[in-house]
This record gives sequence, structure tokens and C-alpha cells, in this order.
Amino acid sequence: MKRVIQYLFKGLTILLPLIVTLALVYWLLVTIEAWLRPFWEAILGAEYYIPGLALASFMLIAILIGFSARWRVINYLWALPGRIMERMPVLRSLYSTINDAFDLMSGKSFAEESVVMVTLPGAEVKLIGIVTKKPGLGDDRLSSLLAEDHLAVFLPMAYNVGGYMVIVPRSCVEPLEMSPAEAMQLTMSGGLSKSQQPTK
Repeated sequence: MKRVIQYLFKGLTILLPLIVTLALVYWLLVTIEAWLRPFWEAILGAEYYIPGLALASFMLIAILIGFSARWRVINYLWALPGRIMERMPVLRSLYSTINDAFDLMSGKSFAEESVVMVTLPGAEVKLIGIVTKKPGLGDDRLSSLLAEDHLAVFLPMAYNVGGYMVIVPRSCVEPLEMSPAEAMQLTMSGGLSKSQQPTK
């Protein structure tokens, strides 16, 4: 019986990540289809609608938005809905958290050597972190508070979309050859991530 339970847990560890991933992808596809299919059916007619047209049009819209965002004025217009949400009491926290999470995972606004190994002052503990702010940015509030030899570093937590922001001396950080997305995946999985060693 004990061996059967072990096989059960082993099977769950194989199946559940696949099921959850596929369920999220399926939910996204169904949501896109539900939003855009009525639009195309109104134009083409229900009998001429081709399944998958909604997804294809969504991808095309995303490409066009990304392309048009090269121009400052249009980029400002695309960012306007987000600016409005950031001023709404209830949506502000939710939108900002999701937006920051996407920025963090994509590595947006991070310079080279942004992933570091942090040695806590007065201790031998080492943590993987992401440099989020450096001194010298006059229009940034946090940056203006940093001493010249200090950095603001985000320390992600394992199995949780959260973490700590610490301010440490530059002498306590060591750059790592890793992207922010890889650092987040490695840290949030508690080191269990199967990320491959980058080839040189």
C-alpha cells in the first residue's frame, strides 16, 4: 500500500503541472475566442466564421500595438488605460501588481548585470536578487534616497509572488550571468527549476 501511495504522488507530480499549464492556456484561448468571435461573426456572418480566426486576429492586434508603440504619442495613448486604472482605488493595487510582475518576468527596464548574488551584511547568507534601482536617477524618488554606494535589490520569495526590497552596499552584491526571468523562475521554484546551464 505504501508503494502504491508513492506511485500516486509521483504520478501527480508529473500530471498536475501539465494539467494546470494546459488549463491556463485553454482558459486564455477560450477567453480570446469568446471576446473576438462575435465581432467577426457580425462582419462575416456565423456561417463563414473559421475557428481560430479570433486567436489569429488577437495575435495580429498585439503585433500592431507593439509596432505602433514605437512612437511616443501612440505609446502614451496605449498606456492611458493603465494610467486610469492606477488612479482607481480598487483596481490600482491589482493592476500595478500584475503589471510589475510582467515587467519583472520579462526583464523590462533592467540593465545588464541586474541579477546579483547578495551577501547580507554581517552574515554569510547569500540570496539571489534583482537590482531594481540605482542612485543617480534624479526623477525617481527611491533613487534619490539611495547613497552613491548603495543599490535597491528585490529578493523574490519561493512559491509566492512576493518578496522583499532591500537596500545594500554595492560591495555586498556580485553580478550573475542570468536574466531576471531565469532568476525569478529559479528562486520561486525554491531551486527546483530544471533551467539549463547557458552555453558559452
